[in-house]
Amino acid sequence: MIVGREELAEVARWSEGIEGVHQCIAGRFQRPEPRRRALEYLKGLLSPVERKNGWQLAEQAGGATPYGVQRLLSGYVWDAEMVRDDLKQYVVEHLGDSDAVLVVDETGFIKKGEKPVGVQRQYSGTAGWTGNCQTSVFLAYASAKGRALLDRELYLPQVWADDWERRREAGVPESVGFQTKGKLARLMLERALESEVPFGWFTGDEVYGNDRKLRLWLEQVGVPHVMAIKRSEKLWALTEKGPRQVREDRLASQVDPADWTRCSAGDGAKDPRVYDWAAVDIRPLREPGKGYWLMVRRSIANPGELAYYVCYGPAGTGLEELVRVAGTRWAIEECFEEAKGQVGLDQHEVRRWNGWYRHITLAMLAHAYLAVIRNQAVAAEEKGATTAPVRN
Repeated sequence: MIVGREELAEVARWSEGIEGVHQCIAGRFQRPEPRRRALEYLKGLLSPVERKNGWQLAEQAGGATPYGVQRLLSGYVWDAEMVRDDLKQYVVEHLGDSDAVLVVDETGFIKKGEKPVGVQRQYSGTAGWTGNCQTSVFLAYASAKGRALLDRELYLPQVWADDWERRREAGVPESVGFQTKGKLARLMLERALESEVPFGWFTGDEVYGNDRKLRLWLEQVGVPHVMAIKRSEKLWALTEKGPRQVREDRLASQVDPADWTRCSAGDGAKDPRVYDWAAVDIRPLREPGKGYWLMVRRSIANPGELAYYVCYGPAGTGLEELVRVAGTRWAIEECFEEAKGQVGLDQHEVRRWNGWYRHITLAMLAHAYLAVIRNQAVAAEEKGATTAPVRN
């Protein structure tokens, strides 16, 4: 569910709630002034201000200039990685569930000029056209209690990684080199595992499903997953000639008509996303207790329209569970829409590396707060409560 502007205005009046969240990160700011600025910034992101840029956030906080906002993002000493860890703990505390799904995806931020860190002319699914934008990879947490963005990494194109003068001007750390989106996804998932984030599955679209190194690593560390893959991807299967690598569309053609099951992959914008589904066993040599499948999704209106998923998880996992995980991938799209539309995730005007991570992390925290109070409100309504939920 996406929070509308009227609802957001109501949220903004619950200042005691975001102050409680601020206390979770207050210890990351050694001095009172940046600590106060961070609270003002969070309140500004949750306010009904049309644009969450430096000037308007400063005006929302009663400032005459944006200098205080700029110092928070680029001048004061504080570690956005530590605040991200606090965000992760906050999300797990309020939305944590062992059946949750971690979802990876990228999104684009349209930017002008060549100065913003990581910007280049590239296709943006956000805008639907090719232009100047930054691309960022995010990890989302989706459970029955709610969904929130958990981690983030800025994608640094090869031309940026190789341009040391441009890197220096944008403050890119020397230790940061070019990494594929698959490697960024693995980095964030490694952090989630190290933090013992509770989850049952991991999922992503073709960008990540087609990364064989990522899929192999997921199996090595035992992470159950449902990953979208292109139709030409080859998978190991048992054929009449023995174990062979077979294109997935050829494997899908072997599905018996009686094996298709019609079920929903979750609610869409208007109606449930209902398709026909089938799963084919793959990987003749498999680890005991583990299952390996090619799952196929078929359009009801156009049976020739197929989508493919490579799946790995506990042996005996049912088709409906695999479908549930595949459908949960859309949760991150909802997170992007909410975070951009309600807390200004993409409205930053920073050019440097640290400023980007600081704004994005605080915006993610503001968005997580909305997810938590929404869950509390739903729980209170289900219990027939007449008082407002606790917001901290």
